[in-house]
Amino acid sequence: MTDLRDAALISKAWPFEEARKVLKRWRDGKPGGASIVFETGYGPSGLPHIGTFNEVLRTTMVRRAFATMSDQPTRLIAFSDDMDGLRKVPDNVPNQAMLTAHLGKPLSAIPDPFGTHDSFAAHNNAMLRDFLDRFGFDYDFVSATERYTSGAFDDALKNVLRHFDAIMDVMLPTLRAERRATYSPVLPVSARSGVVLQVPVTVVDADTGVIRFEDDGEIVEQSILGGAAKLQWKVDWAMRWVALGVDYEMYGKDLTDSGIQSGKIASILGSKKPEGMIYEMMLDEHGEKISKSKGNGLTLDEWLRYGTQESLALFAYREPKSAKQLHPGVIAPAVDDYYKFVTSYPAQKVEQQLGNPAHHIHNGAVPDAVPPVTFGLLLNLAGVLGPEATPDGMRAYLANYVEGDITAELDALIGHALAYNRDFVAPTLKRRKPAGVEIAALERLDRELAGVAGADPTDIQTLVYTIGNEGGFESLRDWFRALYETLLGSSQGPRMGSFIALYGVANTRKLIAEALS
Repeated sequence: MTDLRDAALISKAWPFEEARKVLKRWRDGKPGGASIVFETGYGPSGLPHIGTFNEVLRTTMVRRAFATMSDQPTRLIAFSDDMDGLRKVPDNVPNQAMLTAHLGKPLSAIPDPFGTHDSFAAHNNAMLRDFLDRFGFDYDFVSATERYTSGAFDDALKNVLRHFDAIMDVMLPTLRAERRATYSPVLPVSARSGVVLQVPVTVVDADTGVIRFEDDGEIVEQSILGGAAKLQWKVDWAMRWVALGVDYEMYGKDLTDSGIQSGKIASILGSKKPEGMIYEMMLDEHGEKISKSKGNGLTLDEWLRYGTQESLALFAYREPKSAKQLHPGVIAPAVDDYYKFVTSYPAQKVEQQLGNPAHHIHNGAVPDAVPPVTFGLLLNLAGVLGPEATPDGMRAYLANYVEGDITAELDALIGHALAYNRDFVAPTLKRRKPAGVEIAALERLDRELAGVAGADPTDIQTLVYTIGNEGGFESLRDWFRALYETLLGSSQGPRMGSFIALYGVANTRKLIAEALS
């Protein structure tokens, strides 16, 4: 553990760099041995998406890195801002007209358009918790509605009223003139309509939490305690940091300015802004930011239909400060890259292991089992078998190729490969006819394969290389491209020795015959 801790304290892997910020903040621990608090925030106005999952996973990685460097207790809060007023009806939910009738009300006070939970917020919160639980995250779920209505935030709300003018001094210069005219850090919930009101307020008594505002033409004095009001977003964020004792929270680049203002307000309220990392946004295949309301980009279930959980974790781990496109094309490389990291882990020194993504995906308990075939190779096999290929058909080829039984992990990869091929690869495959030197090279490959006694991938690969080198091609790349395009229908493909060994010499010769004919 000493060697591991020493290595962690100097590791350049980003989770350790982030964790050292927290360690510097509380070198001797929090007063009374209180837990170091990591937080992720979630606005349940739409269905959870991979961006939300990525934030929780990345924060968990920082939390684990901190635990490697320190024995201080920690906790992770997954906070749902479910008292937020619904400002826009999401495009990807049913009962749009019903939701439109409830615009402006707290999400937790709006009926569930899916008809399965007590409120729209409860439905989306349940979905959030479900997919976090599926990955075994250790977190404490905290609902804004519960905190506000139970009175747990009452003292913090009074503190906001006591510093009302100072908070206004921070916020007003950041707003346009028309917004300044109606801005208030406090948003009362109308006793008449149930809507979260965006109206100016006057503090009547900070110690009792009473404010004055206009509601539908009438001047109202009302307490903000016990769920009768919520705070404006940036003020709410700062209040939450202070009330919950948050020490670390990362957020997206689109919230950079919000983080600055909320940090200033947190200081006014008597606490330091949490440490954190600003990460770049996830983009869809068109380069647009993924959105809960639009439902663009991949969903968590879509990724897991075509790839493994570990590949999704690898995608989240890599380069969090760089914008990344999230589309089906990134799944297959992520699956194989994950297994490459797992394969290299045992032979690495501890410093290298701490920089290996597999270490952070598995919290140091990296498995040693790696499938005997790559995911790319399975995709190529599925491609030549066609969109009607079945798991049993894939297993039949693999049974002759792998040693021992087909493991559950490999069987799962077969299912992913078939689904991916059916939905994304098969519609794009188109074999072309060979031309020029390609014809003679394929004819020679067919003759040479006829004399192959066994199906050793290395020997076959050597044979393929020899034909390419002697076949009159300008480069080996041209030869392999010809193999992929004429036999597999794609511009890219696998290591041909492995593919031929897996698909079978006789079957490969049939492919060659079809191409030549």
